[in-house]
Amino acid sequence: MIAPFQVLLPGRILFGRGEAAKTATLAAGFGRRVLLVHGRDAARAAWLLADLGRERCEVHSLTCATEPDLPMLDAALATGRAFGPDLVIGLGGGAALDLAKALAALIPATGPVLTHLEAVGPGLPLTRGPLPFIAVPTTSGTGAEATKNAVIGVPAQRRKVSLRDDRMMARLAIVDPALTDGCPRSVTLASGLDALTQVIEPYLCNRTNPATDALARAAIPLALAALPALMKGEDAAARDAMAWVSLSGGIALANAGLGAVHGLAGVIGGMTGAAHGAICGTLLPFVIAANRAAVPPGPTAERLAEVDALLSAAFGGGPGAEALHRWSRRNGLPGLSALGLNARDHDRVAAAAAGASSMKANPVVLSEAVLQGILRAAG
Repeated sequence: MIAPFQVLLPGRILFGRGEAAKTATLAAGFGRRVLLVHGRDAARAAWLLADLGRERCEVHSLTCATEPDLPMLDAALATGRAFGPDLVIGLGGGAALDLAKALAALIPATGPVLTHLEAVGPGLPLTRGPLPFIAVPTTSGTGAEATKNAVIGVPAQRRKVSLRDDRMMARLAIVDPALTDGCPRSVTLASGLDALTQVIEPYLCNRTNPATDALARAAIPLALAALPALMKGEDAAARDAMAWVSLSGGIALANAGLGAVHGLAGVIGGMTGAAHGAICGTLLPFVIAANRAAVPPGPTAERLAEVDALLSAAFGGGPGAEALHRWSRRNGLPGLSALGLNARDHDRVAAAAAGASSMKANPVVLSEAVLQGILRAAG
């Protein structure tokens, strides 16, 4: 018997090389006043600005140079509300998409931002429906084009938390793998490991359903073939595969859940400012190993064994989690200490992560002592 479940998706998804060329025309269908959020390099948005100009759109651009935090969001909100857009487009990596998604949600809203944030606030629902949001990712990692939350740093509390509402799902997600071509090797590694984590954790979590299982089960081997290929050199087929893995992970996490990797990563990211993908990639092998040690015999244990076998085959044999760790380090992924986490903060990270929303979906409850052990091993 299949238990009831639901699947929340972007209103429309376009996937494939060349699909980004349709962005401006489709955006104009939502209105002519466009707030565009792009990444650090404004030149990478020039093509879309030109296309929007041809559609006679009035565009105001915002740069998202780092992962968004509350001061950045407050400043961008003031700008966005003054402009009065009909829609918001996010063009860039997960940071730009999260900022754009948050702006689409909050520009029409009333009241302080903190009232809608989880963990550091009451996480209240939005008071008004969001503006239309269009997501155009240029990296393959976060899957933010298909999620219903935006991750926002809160420097005063050294935390990264989510703004979350079902209505924040993109009206249109355009996933064009060509936009990821030439992505720097270090970014490809970190974002690719994030994408891998986001198809493994929903497959192992305690909220799985047949739809997310189908996506994740198919995507894991694709990631395990494509990511090593990209570490050897540019490969269009591998870029395509990783773009699909990233999208699959976004859908899966939005409709199932994540686990201890992301429960820990949100806290560590808030403390250190390190890149989210690098943190997730560093933690993943040790969380898999901890879950295998703690999960009782049964279906979840079988899935963990399946994932471990896939990792072993992809990364050189032996226990899969250890093989992934060795491979990641050989390819330049730093440990947690190199990412800025001090060992004396392990107890605080473990305590904060134990209550994180992602931790609630982990397949088994991990004690703070076990979480501290993961942090030591990943150091």
